[in-house]
Amino acid sequence: MTEPDAFVPATLEDVRADVFARLARAVKDRRSALHTPVIATRGLDGHMKARVVVLRAFDPEAVTLRFHTDLRSKKIAELEADPQIAFAFYDHQARVQIRAEATARIHSDDAVEEAAWTASLQMSRVCYGVIPGPGTPLDDADDFNLPDDDTAIAAGRAFFSAVLCRIEALEYLFLRHAGHRRARFTRTAEGWSGQWLTP
Repeated sequence: MTEPDAFVPATLEDVRADVFARLARAVKDRRSALHTPVIATRGLDGHMKARVVVLRAFDPEAVTLRFHTDLRSKKIAELEADPQIAFAFYDHQARVQIRAEATARIHSDDAVEEAAWTASLQMSRVCYGVIPGPGTPLDDADDFNLPDDDTAIAAGRAFFSAVLCRIEALEYLFLRHAGHRRARFTRTAEGWSGQWLTP
């Protein structure tokens, strides 16, 4: 069986450029496998916690990722206690895995949050008006309310936050029968330092 045509990075700069291009596309393309990465944070109980988020922005100049979440969610408390966060992206069709280690900063009631809220669709804003807040124990699965009018939806903005994550290190893994490719990049004062790794 032959593999489908795929871009095979020949240099470390090829890899870095490919990673940046894939992340930029993933923000705009909801069907992209990279649009919904898994993030990992350290829980308040000391155990690692993983969940899926929606990738809302990638800035190739600052090399940051952004997702949105409810200020009442446990991941906010976790990131306030320890801002270190990890991302895992995997595109099964392309056979590419991207991992990122980053430092998170929570934005609420500021210009970053305002721009993110303004750009959000109404159907996304609804989630932030849920009562009671995310993770609250319920007696019945349906014992919560979502806002059902514009005023209630707008009130949910008080719980909306944009989490901006500054990437400190990236790892890339490309799987192929002819030989996998793996590389790691670390942010330095001069830019990015790359290194090939054994897959």
